[in-house]
Amino acid sequence: MRGTLPATLQTMVDLSDIARRLATPPCGILAADESVASADKRLASYGIKGGEEMRRAYRDLFLATKGIEAYLSGVILFEETLKQKDYKDGIPSKKIDHLPFPELLQKRGIMAGIKVDQGTEPMEGSPDELITGGLLGLSKRLHEYREKHGTTFTKWRAVVTIDGDRLPSAGAIVENAKRLAMSARCIQEAGMVPILEPEVLYEGKHSRKRAREVIEETLGALMHTLGEHGVDHSGVIIKTSMALSGKGTKKKDTPEEVAEDTVGALIAAVPRDIAGIVFLSGGQEDDQATDNLRAIAQVAKAKNAPWPLTFSYARTLQDEALQIWGGKEENLPVAREAFLARLVKVSRAAEGLD
Repeated sequence: MRGTLPATLQTMVDLSDIARRLATPPCGILAADESVASADKRLASYGIKGGEEMRRAYRDLFLATKGIEAYLSGVILFEETLKQKDYKDGIPSKKIDHLPFPELLQKRGIMAGIKVDQGTEPMEGSPDELITGGLLGLSKRLHEYREKHGTTFTKWRAVVTIDGDRLPSAGAIVENAKRLAMSARCIQEAGMVPILEPEVLYEGKHSRKRAREVIEETLGALMHTLGEHGVDHSGVIIKTSMALSGKGTKKKDTPEEVAEDTVGALIAAVPRDIAGIVFLSGGQEDDQATDNLRAIAQVAKAKNAPWPLTFSYARTLQDEALQIWGGKEENLPVAREAFLARLVKVSRAAEGLD
């Protein structure tokens, strides 16, 4: 898939190099890209009152933790966070050079990314399925993100629902693949790396085997559509679900079972020239997502998987720290210790280590 982008872009920025650096363990990607409403809802679940300043403090808890640069290659941000700084109440200290979050990350060697889709809506003709919006005006937004905030990569998420053999429908798979591919082409033309996330939901009563089939079918359709739209595989990262029995079954798959089916689906569907694959935790418990990642890394090595594999987690990395923090400044040091400790565990798991 090399050579499909304009030559001027290829010389301006090596997207394949950026993508490989983002997706290569022991480093991974922190997903800190909840929308305003989702972030407030998330904070409320921990008994923390929302609002703009508390959301800033929430981001600061993680992004200003010392030492994260050893374990994070990138952070996916939401648009609001691009403009926020690492100080309280908008009042800078005379002793500290406070920075916008993207610049704070970049100075520590961590790439700043941005969520560029604009959420989901029911699909016409299949209201139980969702399609993702955000293509309108995307090119203009991308250039603004890159030029004003120095973002080097993006994320676009699609949602895939399993319901027995009824869902997902072929129409939903094709439409979401088309939108993912169109966004990827636009993103690469703007000089950034697209992370494409067709999330197969953990919710449901499906078997692990069914999850594997849907992951394979969804990724296969996406790869075909990327080719149709002239997207350079070497500058693309795939963010994927793991093959898990639906949460509604109450079945706890072993890490070895998850790894065999997940890696099997990826090898069957993803071409060798994709730059890398990152995993979402998708509602798993913290230790479950960590253990499954470790097993996947081990099986991938045994099977000589051709791409680097690592993590792009949100809740798995943040949960313990948020419980400790509770929105109180005096709890910040201990909360950051917990965040860093979990980050170390997940980073080691991405290398297949205990």
